[in-house]
Amino acid sequence: MLNGLTPGAEIDGFTLGDHVHGGAMSTLFRVTKPGLVCPLIMKVPRVGPKEPREAIIAFETEAMIVPTLKGPHVPAFVASGALEQTPYLVTEWVDGRNLEDMLAGGPLAPAEVARIGAALADGLHSLHQQDVVHLDVKPENVILREDGTAVFIDFGFAHHARYPDLLAEETRFGVGSAAYVSPEQLLGTREDRRSDLFALGVVLYEMATGKFAFGEPDADVRNRFWIEPVPPSALAPDMPPWMQEIILRCLEPRSDLRYQSAAHVAFDLRHPEQVQLTERAAKARRTGIVAHIQRFLRARAEHGARLRSPGVLLSRTPIILVAIDTAHLDDERHPAIRFAVSQLLTFSKEFRLICLTVIPPLATALDHLVRLRTWVSPLGLPSQRLTLHAVESASPAEVIADFARHNNVDMVVLGAPSEGGKAWSQSVASTVTAKVRCSVHVVRLKRR
Repeated sequence: MLNGLTPGAEIDGFTLGDHVHGGAMSTLFRVTKPGLVCPLIMKVPRVGPKEPREAIIAFETEAMIVPTLKGPHVPAFVASGALEQTPYLVTEWVDGRNLEDMLAGGPLAPAEVARIGAALADGLHSLHQQDVVHLDVKPENVILREDGTAVFIDFGFAHHARYPDLLAEETRFGVGSAAYVSPEQLLGTREDRRSDLFALGVVLYEMATGKFAFGEPDADVRNRFWIEPVPPSALAPDMPPWMQEIILRCLEPRSDLRYQSAAHVAFDLRHPEQVQLTERAAKARRTGIVAHIQRFLRARAEHGARLRSPGVLLSRTPIILVAIDTAHLDDERHPAIRFAVSQLLTFSKEFRLICLTVIPPLATALDHLVRLRTWVSPLGLPSQRLTLHAVESASPAEVIADFARHNNVDMVVLGAPSEGGKAWSQSVASTVTAKVRCSVHVVRLKRR
């Protein structure tokens, strides 16, 4: 119906400009419209008797999901045309570099992998918070803005928790791009956010080594149920152990062994000193043939189940930041704050607790880290759930707010002003509450 469009044609007031891209399922044009000054792009699906049915489903899915998405990690929605009339989708033109083009020059340095990977994880976390699983995460579908923000495009395979899943109803169609597809997608599960984390692991592997984790895109996708990828350090000798730990954890075939939240991946990529190393970090070669046979038999026995209820969802994988005054460990508020934290942690088996103290300039950070460890030790938390930070600053509230924002914190816990101290309006708790976008739990002592 819309085949053969050329620059200069007009659709619903949009004038087609340069032809940007032509793929198997859609064509992209730059467009303009009177009254709209920002750069725009129009996606026109390939429809007609000889065109793939997937193109229609992908268009309907994208036109349904994209208008619901907000934030810097997605293109701003402008307009769409109904399939039965003139199907198209117009969004902002995102200025930046396509990640696929960036990888054309070969592997990236570990610092770049960490920086870009954290930006990707931030973007996925934002999508997941909006109840969307992308399900086609790959370099081609990522644009990096000049400020380093990752923008995800092409939501034709996406799943929205509250909207009909059109692709799931057409099970004969593909489940994603072969090189990046997760094991659970191959089983028909589309609602698990951890599928995006598997794909993120493949992208991290590709950025670090220049290779696909499981071979070329047309390889037998079923092998990822049992075949381990070559340890990335075998292909990139300068890879630090903590990065290999992150990548291989993302690539675990069992979703319960992966990271449970994109925010946790972003945190580890930005704080390598806090990454808890396991045997993954030291791997130098693939597991032997006997172990692979055992993995194959176990996977074959497990594949009959369709995993329709992911065990751990984003809402149950919080990042909690507790602000602790390590300069005054005898403060009577500490037990109450610790008790509040212990109660909050009972709501989730998968969480990250960030213990943060803000110390004056020239103070010895190591001493305060030791005090943080002493403060948190009664909680008996496993080390992989806990990180400790001592930050020098004369503005505690600013540090706490910035730390919460930068690390996708879900809740901040801190003490209320002490009796005889600053008024509430002048307190750290008041300033943090006003500045952060997450929940804040202020612990007060009962008056005697």
